[in-house]
Amino acid sequence: MIGSYIDRFGGRPFIVVGGIVLSVSLYSLSGISTLSQWLVLNGLILTIGAAMIGNLVVNVTLGKWFVERRGRSVALAGMGISLGGILLPPITTWIVDAFGWRTSWQLLGFGAALLTLPMALIVRRSPEDYNLFPDGKTRQQVAEGQAAAAKADYDKSMTRSQAMRTSSFYFLVLAFGLFQISITTMLLQTIPLMTDAGYSRLVASSMISIASVPAFFSKPLWGILIDRHSAKKLAAIGATITGLSVMLIVFSVAAHIDLLVYGGFLFMGLGWGGLLPLQEVIWASFFGRRYLGSVRSTAMPFTFGMSALGPVLVAYYYDLVGNYDLALLAIAVCNLASAIMLYRIRHSDAAALLDPSVSDATG
Repeated sequence: MIGSYIDRFGGRPFIVVGGIVLSVSLYSLSGISTLSQWLVLNGLILTIGAAMIGNLVVNVTLGKWFVERRGRSVALAGMGISLGGILLPPITTWIVDAFGWRTSWQLLGFGAALLTLPMALIVRRSPEDYNLFPDGKTRQQVAEGQAAAAKADYDKSMTRSQAMRTSSFYFLVLAFGLFQISITTMLLQTIPLMTDAGYSRLVASSMISIASVPAFFSKPLWGILIDRHSAKKLAAIGATITGLSVMLIVFSVAAHIDLLVYGGFLFMGLGWGGLLPLQEVIWASFFGRRYLGSVRSTAMPFTFGMSALGPVLVAYYYDLVGNYDLALLAIAVCNLASAIMLYRIRHSDAAALLDPSVSDATG
């Protein structure tokens, strides 16, 4: 719903409204007393607020301001997500244990407002609105032909309807949906997986922080690599690392081999670190930056739907069997399937839609 409006008006109004909605809903969760209240506040209202300040708004804005340095810019911005993953699990676990979960929601509500609303003031729609050029190029550099990549990226931009007529669109939706399943599943199921195996709640929650450390520090490296090498091949590597790490976690938790448990979460975080910048760069490279908001927003419900289904199916399997092992191994296989798809996907049909003379060798 908001993607095409981001292209037209920029991200600032969405971040302001979304920040307010998110903060109020977080604070309001402190007063719930029924499951229906939880579903409405957390499942609907809070999610709307989060969507209005989240990856779509931020990364579409960055995709319009950066082309040659897109990988680095998205990766650096994405470090905030990993930083939250490092700090929030142990902090909120301690606050809940010390003051109760109601006070914790209130503090999170205040914190969200203090962080998001001031940041909204510095967001701008696109460099062209201010007679500027992507990647900080000067007018002289553009005249000398040093902005060829940005011009080509703009000229090959595809509208939502054009993008949806390509097979690349649907392959990317499926590939990144399979990649993201591991993130949503492990974020939700790590604590019950490990506590069932005999680990304490604090140790179990700390595993998400352990995974977030390499996700945080590896993002700049992923960004540099993306700007220098094939993003598709790098995405395949990231998905493979994630899938193999989930397999290692399953076996090491069951065997109580602590060193391998820690290693599994560290390597999983390394794979996670590449997902955000790789995904945004690949989408922009396939469909250009002019209509990036509408194209990305059309793909996201499908990708989110797939990633949201993962934890539900894993939980259902647990209720039937009494453990998570085979279900999580299936999630790992999804990542490996994603790696194969990302490695082999071609955007020749996207190029041909704009220029029918383009041959299939353009992938």
